[in-house]
Amino acid sequence: MNAPQASSPALSRWSEPGSSRVPFWAYTDGELYRRELETIFYGAHWCYVGLEVEIPNVGDYKLSHIGERQVLLVRDRKKLGSDSKFAAARSAADAGPADGRSAKLESDPNFLDDGIRVVENRCAHRGVRFCQKSHGNARSFVCPYHQWTYKLNGDLAGLPFKDGVKDGDHVNGGMPKDFELKDHGLTKLRVATLHGLVFATFSDQTEPLEDYLGPNVLPWLERIFKGRTLTLLGYNRQRIPGNWKLMMENIKDPYHPGLLHTWFVTFGLWRADQKSRMVMDAHGRHAVMISRKNEGGQAAVTQGVTSFKAGMKLHDDRLLDVVPEPWWRIPDPSNPGADIMPTVTMITLFPSLIIQQQVNSLSTRHIVPRGAGEFDFVWTHFGFADDTPEMTRRRLRQSNLFGPAGFVSADDGEVIELSQGGFRQGGEGGSTVCELGGTSLDATEHMVTETLIRSMYAYWKKVMAV
Repeated sequence: MNAPQASSPALSRWSEPGSSRVPFWAYTDGELYRRELETIFYGAHWCYVGLEVEIPNVGDYKLSHIGERQVLLVRDRKKLGSDSKFAAARSAADAGPADGRSAKLESDPNFLDDGIRVVENRCAHRGVRFCQKSHGNARSFVCPYHQWTYKLNGDLAGLPFKDGVKDGDHVNGGMPKDFELKDHGLTKLRVATLHGLVFATFSDQTEPLEDYLGPNVLPWLERIFKGRTLTLLGYNRQRIPGNWKLMMENIKDPYHPGLLHTWFVTFGLWRADQKSRMVMDAHGRHAVMISRKNEGGQAAVTQGVTSFKAGMKLHDDRLLDVVPEPWWRIPDPSNPGADIMPTVTMITLFPSLIIQQQVNSLSTRHIVPRGAGEFDFVWTHFGFADDTPEMTRRRLRQSNLFGPAGFVSADDGEVIELSQGGFRQGGEGGSTVCELGGTSLDATEHMVTETLIRSMYAYWKKVMAV
């Protein structure tokens, strides 16, 4: 658990007890936002940076973000050795400081490094963001300003005129005699991978990734990713004029989908009369919304709901050509001896990752803050290497429900913008009301609740010391 940070009186002004009434200033205060970056994104949290499948070959890289900092996800050369002690070495290393971890692993002849690196996109010389391409392949990274050159692992390989320039019997310039290449590499982040997902942290104090995620959430990640090779299907990007936490809230909010989204309530993809479950980790920061679709149509939960369109028909019903997949069914983590087979799981990993399985559509969604009132949202749509061509086409068709102009997700981007405008208008004294299902922080077996939002803010409030 992260220790609360000392807070200035100006920031310590959450007057309401509990976490069910979030002050509007939590979404608009610029100083608070800057401290969120330091405490959460650059502090003791694991942040998503990408998928291993995005960098399959040595030298492949992807430009990503943690908070507002640009980082590079890189495939370096693997360190050779027996893999017999790989798991033990990785576990022991993750428990220790970043510097000690690197030294310990590199000195262990039985350790097989997976070659996944994350380094900051900022030259150690004059601070230049040296990489401008979103993806690529490189043997090394060269800063265009003064040609400082870095290895794939971030070590400084060389620089022009380090030893000066000879001029007759004299040498002009050069770095000081005590200048060491090893002391001037790129900022290297701690890295952890889980079934093809890649996370990184700037902090030496962040707990091991599996402990960070917790036993309640891990089974739902393993259901999608464990033992499977991913294939990339495409990307969407959008910039949403709202606070970054609003998207975390949105995917922890089972109340709205059957009310806001015409497609969900009309076609039975997500609505209050479905069998559902809300799961969270012990700290309330991560969550899984689990549900099973029904046939839709008119029912008690559609009475008076303006987004429900009884007469709405698809001109191309392939958009909802849902085919159950064997991996959907797993032993129920909450009920030993029973199985569970959801059609949708929405996983939120605080602070920056959403993993969507909505029937046959799969994607990660990466939250990149751009200020107190704006964030970028990056969608990575994926499938599995053993998918048939028909399943790949099905996943792509269903992805039209999501993304910036998706039949469903376009609603979310718009309502977040409207919320942010209301927060600015309401000013210092306003607050939200997240009290559906009461004010407790308990997991539920239904979706008529806002408990996941309350739980996230209980954690956020403690970490931010507000």
